[in-house]
Amino acid sequence: MAEKDKTSQAQMTPAQHVRNDWSALLDKISYKAVVSNLPYLAFASLLCVFYISNNHHALEMQRELNNENHTLKELRWKYMDMKMQLLNTKMESQVIRNAGVYGLKPLLLPAYKVETDTTPNN
Repeated sequence: MAEKDKTSQAQMTPAQHVRNDWSALLDKISYKAVVSNLPYLAFASLLCVFYISNNHHALEMQRELNNENHTLKELRWKYMDMKMQLLNTKMESQVIRNAGVYGLKPLLLPAYKVETDTTPNN
């Protein structure tokens, strides 16, 4: 039978070869071929669904990370601003300026300690 196929193929014209190729292709995508390959097609469609859902999940995670990074940058700038304000309020000149509002003035002389005489006067 194989010899018969070989001789029939040898006698075919190029147009007949093309028709045979198309008919073979149509046989591969016919109803019978689809039904016989249904488990493979279901598996391939399941993989496509997983791929699409994973891609969607990754995009949402990336958007969320971008938002979190933006929030983190804002909070870092607020922290740095508050830190600089605190450092400025701790400076001696700023403390003197703030105390001046309450009527307090810096000492002109260094601080000294007052000691009492503890010896008896007899």
